[in-house]
Amino acid sequence: MRRDELLDAAEDLLCDQGAAALTLSAVADRAGVSKGGLLYHFSSKETLIKAMVERLIDDFDQLMAAQPGDTYTERYLTATLAAVRSGRLRRWAVVTGASGNLFLLAPLREAMTRWHRDELRGEPDPLASQVVRLACEGLWDVASHDPELNTESDLQALEARLRSLLKPPPVS
Repeated sequence: MRRDELLDAAEDLLCDQGAAALTLSAVADRAGVSKGGLLYHFSSKETLIKAMVERLIDDFDQLMAAQPGDTYTERYLTATLAAVRSGRLRRWAVVTGASGNLFLLAPLREAMTRWHRDELRGEPDPLASQVVRLACEGLWDVASHDPELNTESDLQALEARLRSLLKPPPVS
């Protein structure tokens, strides 16, 4: 069985039953492999959770890299909205919620620092770009806890307003 299939099984288990149900035996059962087969790829529950967090970060980095946009913040906004629209946020909420261990979330802290600092000084309006990036974080948080709150018309209006903030300030 491939590593990603084991991670999928762990994420599905978290989504369906919560963090308390996340055990190596339960993940192996969900994936249809022996516990030894799971242990071949992940030596502990902690390495499994860390791998899930790292995969989520990589998924978002790839999503961001695939987006059009002249600036980092435009790509970040577009990727965030794509993630919200696709329902990917539930995975984020359950995986990060499963880790009560700051060590396991270290890769996420590093990614957040990168996502909020990279290329900020090169933006036409760095402060507006920072506001948009922080608004994206708020959107992630709200949408991951209440996915029905953000209808498509709400998302379109929010996107239009955030994009207007990214327009270069008028030259005086």
